[in-house]
Amino acid sequence: MNPDLIKHYPFSSNYLDLNGLKYHYLDEGQGPTVVMLHGNPSWSFYYRNLVRELSNRFRCIVPDHIGCGLSDKPGDDRYDYTLPQRVDDLEQLLDNLQLNEKITLVVHDWGGMIGMAYAVRHPERISRLVILNTGAFPLPKAKPFPLGLRICRDTWLGTLLVRGFNAFSRGAAWVGCKEHPMSAELRALYELPYDSWQNRIATLRFVQDIPLQPGDRNYDLICEVADGINQFAALPMLICWGELDFVFDCHFLAEWKRRFPAAELHSYPKAGHYILEDRQDVVVPIISEFLDRTGPAT
Repeated sequence: MNPDLIKHYPFSSNYLDLNGLKYHYLDEGQGPTVVMLHGNPSWSFYYRNLVRELSNRFRCIVPDHIGCGLSDKPGDDRYDYTLPQRVDDLEQLLDNLQLNEKITLVVHDWGGMIGMAYAVRHPERISRLVILNTGAFPLPKAKPFPLGLRICRDTWLGTLLVRGFNAFSRGAAWVGCKEHPMSAELRALYELPYDSWQNRIATLRFVQDIPLQPGDRNYDLICEVADGINQFAALPMLICWGELDFVFDCHFLAEWKRRFPAAELHSYPKAGHYILEDRQDVVVPIISEFLDRTGPAT
């Protein structure tokens, strides 16, 4: 394994067999279970500092979605790169681990839609929520769909840029931290799993799976999730937000605040999308303290 990766990511790898595909996940520590779900184009590496902080008293489960991180990266003939399959994968992992207690969900980017879709499917299993620059509802009406995402989603040029030149992963590593930009070493580790045309398939498929309007694949599903998440208003919820995220910006934050006015909010005007990197100095301790204060998942 890459020595720089070992230095920053000193964890044991675990794999679940998903119809012949290796689904990688971390399973670190003991205690109440915290499930952390990454987005696109990151991987479980994003949560490494939070795992280090929590694993002395919590069980941290952190999967790499298929096509991401250290999981297998199959072609379309072997895997359906769509939201329902992602939720099924998570369900199979958590069922396989035979978790008997409720879980805390920590979600970022696409992890929000995947995790909240799972939560709506199994509300009885959820005890607390930590929301980090993500969505679980359709694009807010006031939010224009970013041109860069539209190019990636809808054009051959986007396919070439994402799969040929790793533009999405590389670009996210550059612009994802605004207040404290990543070092070259960290940027390289974020990009590490996405080192070939084949290995960048999920990076592109995630963008292509974004439903924008009625009739788009999975638009009905995200509307169902959006309707279903309101049932969690009484649960402890922490929102930590980087306001300079070019996708999950203040329009998304406003929707979370509208739906969950009682949530504890920490918002950072100078921070970007990768809030756990950009402001790890404050956000990791805030999450840790929130979990201790709101009691164990039972």
